[in-house]
Amino acid sequence: MADLTCAACGRVAAFGDGHWRCACGGPFESREDRPFPRAALERRPPGLWRYWEAFPLPGPDAAVSLGEGMTPLLPLGWDGTPVLCKLEFLMPTGSFKDRGATVLLSLARRLGVRRVVEDSSGNAAAAVAAYAAAAGLTCELFVPAGASLDKLTQARAYGAVVRAVPGGREAAAAAAQEAARSAFYASHVWHPAFFAGTRTFAYEVWEQLGGEAPDAVVLPAGHGTLLLGCWWGFGDLVRWGYLTRAPRLIAVQAARCAPLAAGWAGREPEPPAQTMAEGIAIAAPVRLPQMLRAVRETRGAVLAVPEEAIAAAWRRAAAAGLYVEPTAAVPLAGLSAAVAAGLCRAGERIVVPLTGSGLKAAGAAARLLP
Repeated sequence: MADLTCAACGRVAAFGDGHWRCACGGPFESREDRPFPRAALERRPPGLWRYWEAFPLPGPDAAVSLGEGMTPLLPLGWDGTPVLCKLEFLMPTGSFKDRGATVLLSLARRLGVRRVVEDSSGNAAAAVAAYAAAAGLTCELFVPAGASLDKLTQARAYGAVVRAVPGGREAAAAAAQEAARSAFYASHVWHPAFFAGTRTFAYEVWEQLGGEAPDAVVLPAGHGTLLLGCWWGFGDLVRWGYLTRAPRLIAVQAARCAPLAAGWAGREPEPPAQTMAEGIAIAAPVRLPQMLRAVRETRGAVLAVPEEAIAAAWRRAAAAGLYVEPTAAVPLAGLSAAVAAGLCRAGERIVVPLTGSGLKAAGAAARLLP
């Protein structure tokens, strides 16, 4: 299994050790040096596990899969700019988090664990619960009190035990980490195996564009699960010689909770306020320094968009036949801002992931209707 390196102190560990965080408290990251063979892809069935060599697992027979991956790229006109929307909301549980969950829960089963714990208020909870069920593992979720009922109902349907924790996301994370003393911490924030899965977003875009990179990817950013997956995934392709360059990564946050945008601007973040983009309402991302590096090293940018822009983008997406959760409309609002600021230009190939289904946020969606 591939080596892990602590982003804070440089200490080395291995996936097989079962660590989710370095002893110094820093997050692990992995450098994947086992490329999938480009020539073999045309003989493999579509899906995320066609890239299995890049995962910390011995082969596709180790997969806990629900048929995830290879989501469509849909051409769409937006503010006069052609864009390719990657329909991540068509994943088995309705969000891109299935990318990380399939790899992480496959690893958990491979390591022989019986019980997994996770803290999440929405899509990650549903994804981990679903793949834990498919793996035959017991799943316990710690969620902030008052979290979205729609998504928690989905997680409970998969058999997960849901424990509401007073005090917000940080309190839920602390409770899960305490429970992880006697269980496997299937964290979409901390565990590097989850990011091995989200890297496949980049691999798929590369394949779907005929072995080329887009000019830019405009994507939502909360904990950075997809942002970092894109950064590392396109970086893999460059390092393996499959690409000569990576795309610019333009990270978009809701203005009411925008610590990454504040860090990008070199200022302290404002106190967070409630936002309809609840999926990325993360006041203190544990991988913030890595997120800033991802944007900086790809010559990208960070944008913060107001609530009214998110609502308008959601309505426009729905009018085009795309029913997504409000969080998934954030990068579309960001695309409008990026075009206006000259960050995305005519003639460029731009990819925007639509990360979560509107069916998972019926209450929030209803409030956006006239």
